[in-house]
Amino acid sequence: MATIAEVAKRAGVSSSTVSYVISGKRSISAATRTRVEAAIRDLGYHPNAGARALAGKRSYIVALVVPLHTDVYVPIMMEIAIAVTMAARQHGYDVLLITNDEGPDGVRRVAASGLADGVILMDVTLDDDRVPVLRATGVHAALIGVPDDPAGLACVDHDFAAAGALCADHLADLGHRDVAFIGYSSQVYRRHPGYAERALAGFRDRAAARDLRFLHRPCDGTYEGTAGAVARVFADRPETTGFVVQNEGALGHLLSVLRSTGRTVPEDASVIALCPPALAEEYSPRLTGVSGPAGELGTLAVELMMRRIKGDTTDGVLLLDPVLTARESTGPAPLPR
Repeated sequence: MATIAEVAKRAGVSSSTVSYVISGKRSISAATRTRVEAAIRDLGYHPNAGARALAGKRSYIVALVVPLHTDVYVPIMMEIAIAVTMAARQHGYDVLLITNDEGPDGVRRVAASGLADGVILMDVTLDDDRVPVLRATGVHAALIGVPDDPAGLACVDHDFAAAGALCADHLADLGHRDVAFIGYSSQVYRRHPGYAERALAGFRDRAAARDLRFLHRPCDGTYEGTAGAVARVFADRPETTGFVVQNEGALGHLLSVLRSTGRTVPEDASVIALCPPALAEEYSPRLTGVSGPAGELGTLAVELMMRRIKGDTTDGVLLLDPVLTARESTGPAPLPR
């Protein structure tokens, strides 16, 4: 394993200069920094975390609090976690995974122990009980998600309200007037996750502005649950021709249920999915979808965290714009039956 002296020799500088480049404690010229960083890469040098912590009073570890709910869509969570890990390594940091079942106590433990220089929270709810701990302990934090009161916090998230509005506009522009929103299970809504409640609110507000009649039906994502939700929609509003689905587990089941009722997509019923593009492409017909870059959330959260660690305590909420991609599952509203 390469030593700091070997890096210094390769770069033609002193060992202290290499330390300053790694720690960022002193201003180093761009040319010297470039030589040192090249030597670090060439030799595969990895600074000792314990030594760095003693010298700089930092652990060079970021704690990432990941959700363990059975209702979360794992591929998205993994994409975010991988992005956090890769971005942290660019700053010389390692990532410690903590499960969100520890709740406020887990955040309090990290803050009190100095185990990590900061905390990144995922799966933030509107009334998240971890937020008061962040404020009380003063631990550096970045949130992937936005609570009801984000004052003093650094948050990044998709603009789920705008995503819901895009869905309503798309169906209205196609001439649909009776539409349904198939959401997550009632258990999810009881947790008040921002992604679920804000998407529904954005859809509801824009639907009202566009004179759409809509129904919201929670769904557990199973075939039986999806079939029950669709049956309730048609029982209450037989002329429904547009469906917005924010429940990854229900997408395939919804298409099957619509076929079983004699409805063809998109000739008789249009379907929009709030889901990643790769998932929307898996179905036949391919689903019109609204999405955003999940990995970018992780990268931006790390950048917010690094600013906090370096002394920039500016708070704020950064929302990423959603994109609607029209595919084969949406079309003009059919003539009344």
